[in-house]
Amino acid sequence: MRAYERFLNYVPVWTTSDETSDTVPSADRELVLARMLVEEMKGLGIADARVDDKGYVYGHIPATPGCEDKPSLGLVAHMDTVADASGENIKPQIIENYDGKDVVLKGSGDILKVDEFPYLAELKGRTLITTDGTTLLGADDKAGIAEILTVAEEIIKEGLPHGKICIGFTPDEEIARGAKHFDVEGFGADYAYTLDGDEEGEIQFENFNASTAFITIHGVSVHTGSAKDVMVNSQTIATEIHQMLPVNERPETTEGYEGFYHLVSVQGNVTTTKMKYFIRDFDRKSFDARAQKLRDIAEEMNKKYGEGKVEVEIVESYYNMREKIEPCMQLIDYAKAAIEHAGITPIVSPVRGGTDGARLSFKGLPCPNLGTGGHAFHGVFEHITVEGMDKAVLIVKDIIRQFAE
Repeated sequence: MRAYERFLNYVPVWTTSDETSDTVPSADRELVLARMLVEEMKGLGIADARVDDKGYVYGHIPATPGCEDKPSLGLVAHMDTVADASGENIKPQIIENYDGKDVVLKGSGDILKVDEFPYLAELKGRTLITTDGTTLLGADDKAGIAEILTVAEEIIKEGLPHGKICIGFTPDEEIARGAKHFDVEGFGADYAYTLDGDEEGEIQFENFNASTAFITIHGVSVHTGSAKDVMVNSQTIATEIHQMLPVNERPETTEGYEGFYHLVSVQGNVTTTKMKYFIRDFDRKSFDARAQKLRDIAEEMNKKYGEGKVEVEIVESYYNMREKIEPCMQLIDYAKAAIEHAGITPIVSPVRGGTDGARLSFKGLPCPNLGTGGHAFHGVFEHITVEGMDKAVLIVKDIIRQFAE
């Protein structure tokens, strides 16, 4: 079975994770796909395939004779989809021999435009899979799952020499919990790759340092007729805080290795306002300085409006995996060679976000990220090509070959 065929089997399964939930996994619907994958893995001959009590799927392919002493290699992807667009009742459009032009998404009438996604012209002649415009597609990261299990099927059938292959599928990656309960020791891999990137040929081993700032502003509410010198409007303080942050350090004004402050939400009234910021930066010193800047602003506001008016809590989420990958750069060398063998120029780019691989790297499992062939994740314009998925499979098989040698 080709990777895209598996992918189309997974797409209808609703797996949107739930940030508001305290359960693990965050939504029971994620377990539907987990159990489905276990049965599929067993059908491929992965005898120990299982889903644990937290919704994580694990399985192992023993080393082939003569490769028992080779490093164990992990392949990881996540099962959940993001809540930015609906992940329910997905109806993909399959366009064979794509003409490289604008695509009408038939469910909504929206148009996937070449002038907004210029690389579409380069996909001419491929089989393009898009959404119908009413949901996301789920290639992030069901494409990665499909590619991993296609690799598993092919290396078993072909008898490709390999060390132990460790397969893991996580819930709740999209809400930053994917690696939290991952059993690294039981997984048993020396190194791993996540398949959770964009276009085929992409390699990522740097990601943002990330934290979330929760700001609570306490105001004083009185009747507007007698408000002078008494009222303290917490919403006014919130707008003042936001204006004290650099306008050129927001997601919409940054790219590449540039960090930012992202105002996620503001909720409030005169008495109380709550603000939520994402803080992101590749450089650890700059990252720490950003957090300190918010604390300094809070201190300034408290001097201006009264002690205790502004409270800041900063919760760190994950860190740049580069420091964990640099001691084992053969992972990147193998990936580059595999991509070149597939006839593609490697694309080494930073992750302007986080991945399970970043957290796994800090849990002792070095784990860079590879592209799956997908584009425009987290929205109704998400799309992928059959050929891109096939290339991703070839790349992973070549990496496995190199590890065995």
